[in-house]
Amino acid sequence: MPGPGGPAVASTPEGPLGIDELLERVREGLDRVGAAEAYEAARAGEALLVDIRYAALRDRDGLIPGALVIERNELEWRLDPRGSHRVPEATSHDLRVVVVCNEGYASSLAAASLRTLGLRRATDLVGGFQAWRAAGLPVTL
Repeated sequence: MPGPGGPAVASTPEGPLGIDELLERVREGLDRVGAAEAYEAARAGEALLVDIRYAALRDRDGLIPGALVIERNELEWRLDPRGSHRVPEATSHDLRVVVVCNEGYASSLAAASLRTLGLRRATDLVGGFQAWRAAGLPVTL
């Protein structure tokens, strides 16, 4: 939380966290899913897949059919169930959201941010879109 000296800084007794340490801490609080599990959960209507990759990557590699595309810089505004800019799918804080980025790094941080907003079941896809594609799961070009 920002204080009188500026924004809050994640830190340890030794000093500020580096990105690798922050990522490790964030992932400890997530129940990350693999590609097959994400596919089955989405197919069964038990999870909303949210693709946060930027347009150039989507254009180059394709899309996951049925995934909701929300670029990273809009994610919290679109998925906050109490937000005025939410998407129709953002119906409840109990919504299971699986965030998908390109390789599974930015999605971990994004899922943690969604959890801070109260979306307690938010998580991410291990390995991101590249793992999805490598598993031979559906992709549309």
